[in-house]
Amino acid sequence: MRVLVAGASGVLGRRIVRQLVARNHTVVGLARSGTAEATVRSLGGEPRRADLFDADAVAQAAKGCDIIIRAATAIPTKVRTGPKDWAVNDRIRQEGTRSLVTAAARVGARAFLQESVVWAVGTLDGRPFDEDAPPANDPVLASALDGEHIAREAGSADGFDTLALRCGGFYSADGWHTRILAESIVKGRPVLIGRQSPVWSLIHSNDAAGAFVTAAEAPRTGVWHIVDDRPVPLAEFLGEIAKRLDARPPRRMPRWLARMFLGRYGTRILSSSFATSNARFRRDFGWRPSFPTYAEGLEEVVTSWRAEGFPTRGS
Repeated sequence: MRVLVAGASGVLGRRIVRQLVARNHTVVGLARSGTAEATVRSLGGEPRRADLFDADAVAQAAKGCDIIIRAATAIPTKVRTGPKDWAVNDRIRQEGTRSLVTAAARVGARAFLQESVVWAVGTLDGRPFDEDAPPANDPVLASALDGEHIAREAGSADGFDTLALRCGGFYSADGWHTRILAESIVKGRPVLIGRQSPVWSLIHSNDAAGAFVTAAEAPRTGVWHIVDDRPVPLAEFLGEIAKRLDARPPRRMPRWLARMFLGRYGTRILSSSFATSNARFRRDFGWRPSFPTYAEGLEEVVTSWRAEGFPTRGS
């Protein structure tokens, strides 16, 4: 199988490339810089220079590919964000998806897979939900569902399968958001909002990549939630990070203070519950996460951190 991966040098993309190569598939990784090309090559992939928004260039890079995967994102790596900070990510989800599915049709690919997020649907108020839940009422999340719709329409028109894999809250040793939470905990900065803890469905980035590889090897059209086996209160997850790093329990802050330092979106995410299940994906693909819960996953994460001396203590 020959697979094109957009976002091949990212946290998720690197893992997808590595796992596909380990299973003897040929991987073409889109790259926009020499550094990204070197990363793809080091993982065993074939780097190809192409602008994600240039369908002609993407189609040229994708020649001979059976599967196309959009793992590209531009999630802001800053604590406080506003609408402008999400503009590039929205463009990737919308225009980038359109470019990739156009290329898929031109090269005769048989399937298109794209990364999405579970909290794009549901009420986010603690009630469990599944893949059939209505859209969440948040403009920041709308582009994720736009991308799903664009792909689904293209696949229906041009005859290839489209798979939307909505991932839960990513965590990994090299993930910026995991690292900033750990660093904040160690330095005594508040990371929880109010008295009540939201409940999250998490997924280790290795397992998210494994889900993409599993689906790519036996594609079928649909939407699936990619999460581990047990939703967890955020306070429990962050508390376990603190315990493993020999830090004090995570501090809390009132909502008004969170809005001041985190902005509307950061406050909403840290206050929202997204409790869902991997039951449909397990049933349809026979997949099992290698880290069934955050407890097993954090063991791998913290072991990696200790090896690199992260996080450092400071005032």
